[in-house]
Amino acid sequence: MTTASSPVLEQALELAVCANPAPKPIYVASQARKITRRGILWLGQTCNLRCHFCYFLDRIENEDHAEHAFMTLEKAKQICRTLVEFYGNNSIDIQGGEPTLWPQIYDLVAYCAGIGLSPTIISNVQVLSNRAAVARFHSAGLRDVLVSVQGLGAVYDELVGQQGAHIRQMKALRNLQEEGIPFRFNTVLSKPALPQLADIARLAVRTGAEVVNFLGFNPFNDQHSGKRSALNVPRYAELGEPLDEALDLLAAAGIEANVRYLPFCIISERHRRSVYDFSQIPYDLHENDFASWSWTDLPAQRMRDAPLTPPFQLGPRLQLGPLRAPLRRLAAELPRLGGGLHQIKQRLERQWAAQPPAVSREALYQQDAKMRAREYTGYTHVAACSTCDARAVCDGFYSDYVDLFGEHEARPILLGGPASDPQHFSRQQLKRIHPEDLPWLTADRDPVSASLDLQSDA
Repeated sequence: MTTASSPVLEQALELAVCANPAPKPIYVASQARKITRRGILWLGQTCNLRCHFCYFLDRIENEDHAEHAFMTLEKAKQICRTLVEFYGNNSIDIQGGEPTLWPQIYDLVAYCAGIGLSPTIISNVQVLSNRAAVARFHSAGLRDVLVSVQGLGAVYDELVGQQGAHIRQMKALRNLQEEGIPFRFNTVLSKPALPQLADIARLAVRTGAEVVNFLGFNPFNDQHSGKRSALNVPRYAELGEPLDEALDLLAAAGIEANVRYLPFCIISERHRRSVYDFSQIPYDLHENDFASWSWTDLPAQRMRDAPLTPPFQLGPRLQLGPLRAPLRRLAAELPRLGGGLHQIKQRLERQWAAQPPAVSREALYQQDAKMRAREYTGYTHVAACSTCDARAVCDGFYSDYVDLFGEHEARPILLGGPASDPQHFSRQQLKRIHPEDLPWLTADRDPVSASLDLQSDA
């Protein structure tokens, strides 16, 4: 376990801490909750680093992959207009690969800010080690940056596959402070990073990060191809002590902390309010709206050369169950066949989504949450979950976790009765809210949410 005076932390602080940061928006702590209105856009899977846990590593390394190249500015603008006009989104996560490499990124940030879609970039911030780039983003209207802090010092450089990357990232954090641009941290819970979690929390405190997200190393997208092993995925039991220390440090400093995609039972009771599985994500304004995410996540919206497909609202999905894995493999081996099957699936789901929903908007989101956990990522409840009172609001174990380590770490949570409210724990968490979000988040009814609810009730 590292201490506050560890050499790697002191070196990082020397590079990253700004003595006189510029003024920035004052975030407010709040328990207000509404379904998130944040959209997401993938510009193209081109990146300057090679993180071994990246969800899109195959697409980044394969320059011939249909999603590798960056899209045009006009296509990106069309997607953003749809997020506002069809889905009612008011903020956006702009991702790449690495979005700061895209030559038109400043134009897109300015465009988003101009149409009421507050822009965030999710970035490794290597480019932002150049102060002029940070100033240009600030002038364009960038709201904040979600910085991928995957470790410190040599550990970070090894994890991302490039020497000197840690130094550039720390310089970028200083530049963001000097420009007054707020930032948050994303940290994947990969095995080499565990001993540094407390130091990452201390870095967040000293540099003024608003939020720190700890993400489970998940079997999403390109990680389905067998890259996860006992060498890089930590056991749940290994996470406990370092994660608790980091969460305690952040809580003491008043910094919001979130733990994504882990079972509630492996997190200490005092920190369960910070756990977000798919059922909790709709109520985190910094997470992505399932409705618009379902559209932007389709291949046509992620490829440079494909025309956009029509947007659609949430509705029933085609449940493939045990056929999903073999069909995914078949699609990878025979892309033309895979593309045709995917188009059939899209047409069916669009037709179903066009029908008046039979349940409330919140119920639609919860149905979608269960589908994402089970169908898309294969999360599963193990034997011990059968007596757990949190079963209905917890996704359980990763799809391949039991194969790697077994299920003996599961511990039933006893609450005096089954929890059915997805916010049973998270409702007590204080979120860090940008002042521009307070009006719609704290109003009894904001116009967009009311309109979408009326559509659901029709």
